[in-house]
Amino acid sequence: MPSLPRHLREFASRREAWLVLARNAVPVVGVYAFGWSAPLAVFNYWFDGLSALAAIVAALVPRALRETRSRGDGALRQWAGGILVWLVLVGVLGLPYWLVLMPLHDLLLSPELLGQLVHSPQLLLTFAAIAAMHAWNAFDAGYDAMPETELKQRVRWDVYLLVLRAVAMFMMASSALVVFLVPAMALLLSYFEIWPGRVLTVMFGDASRLHEDVPGEPAKKRRRRAS
Repeated sequence: MPSLPRHLREFASRREAWLVLARNAVPVVGVYAFGWSAPLAVFNYWFDGLSALAAIVAALVPRALRETRSRGDGALRQWAGGILVWLVLVGVLGLPYWLVLMPLHDLLLSPELLGQLVHSPQLLLTFAAIAAMHAWNAFDAGYDAMPETELKQRVRWDVYLLVLRAVAMFMMASSALVVFLVPAMALLLSYFEIWPGRVLTVMFGDASRLHEDVPGEPAKKRRRRAS
């Protein structure tokens, strides 16, 4: 990993890095300046990641159905199949988000949070806007027209980062410390977005070769193993 001074120089020279940090700092400002509750701050991180993952899967489903459908499939059957595939994939790929509900159930499933969401149209509109933004970005990414190798690389890049985001939420399992951990979470998630290649390389190997079934494995060996 590069040194801290190099990180700081890279951060200062990239305008988009400041925007990423500002967006991830919204819960921090909400907690310390506007009195957001701990459950609401944690829910913001949880919903943001899960809705992004669901949007990516939704953008991939039309291509998957088109490549696997039969000639006799009607429109209704295709729609029903698409919804079912989407639900299954979100359930499987989003498993870390469902698992984190167990240690964070006192926060994410609390009556206090439910009351805030039900009685605040502003919050509902905010989270609806977050989901809509992720849907726009996912469908605008062009997954449907990408060559297969590029598609594997892009999807694994995006999904792996979102899975790591959910795993990072386990550090907020202590409700007594969650208010103090919100700034740490904001910094961590900002790092994921600003330097995604470094994060993925540390966790999964060479981030530029995520499209390979086994990153770094020679092509001849992969063909021999497949045969």
